[in-house]
Amino acid sequence: MLSLEEQNRYSRHIILPEIGIEGQEKLKQAKVLVVGAGGLGCPVLQYLAAAGVGTIGMVDDDVVDETNLQRQILFSNEDIGRKKAEVAKEKLSKLNPHIILTSDPLHLTSANALEIISHYDLVIDGSDNFPTRYLVNDACVMLNKPLVFGSIFKFEGQVSVFNYKNGPTYRCLFPEPPVDSPNCAEIGVLGVLPGIVGTIMANEALKIILCIGEVLSGKLFVLDALNFQTQVISFEKNPENLK
Repeated sequence: MLSLEEQNRYSRHIILPEIGIEGQEKLKQAKVLVVGAGGLGCPVLQYLAAAGVGTIGMVDDDVVDETNLQRQILFSNEDIGRKKAEVAKEKLSKLNPHIILTSDPLHLTSANALEIISHYDLVIDGSDNFPTRYLVNDACVMLNKPLVFGSIFKFEGQVSVFNYKNGPTYRCLFPEPPVDSPNCAEIGVLGVLPGIVGTIMANEALKIILCIGEVLSGKLFVLDALNFQTQVISFEKNPENLK
């Protein structure tokens, strides 16, 4: 049940016919895990917390670096050197005291992924490397958890939803990791891009929880921030992948 304070806080949600009290209670009951509290994770975490998602977990073993501050706006100078997951938990608790926040400042591995992910209804992958993306995808397939995915590269962003209602998975779209995959530290990224992509990822997560709209399952949304061209690429489930 929503308290009177919560009803007032989320009033702009509640007056939407597509959400209402019932939808806001769905958000409160939802348990979402965010993998990565960096460029994509920051806006995802901020908007999910503000929206009233009841339980939000975050996994990230990285620390705040000065080079992060160009785009990871959840952090500031005084946070440099501290664990991102711990700082994020502190700041999000001030943003919304009505939600439960858990932080795991550790590296997600094949030894702990299934145990960690099993406690959540939905996973959002904001990681920046291919091994973690494949690990998160495979764990979600094994546990039958929907997965919201996002990635950024220089001026381009991508968003999709995997394993939603037995839909296509990350491996259906990318069967094998690329041989050469430079990261932001090597190739650079436009500072506002993770904010744009991250809010789209948060939007997909809210749609899944609320059971509204058309989810990006079997579709890859691609954004070119230089000329603001977008395209949606359709793809199908590959039966040879994990089921």
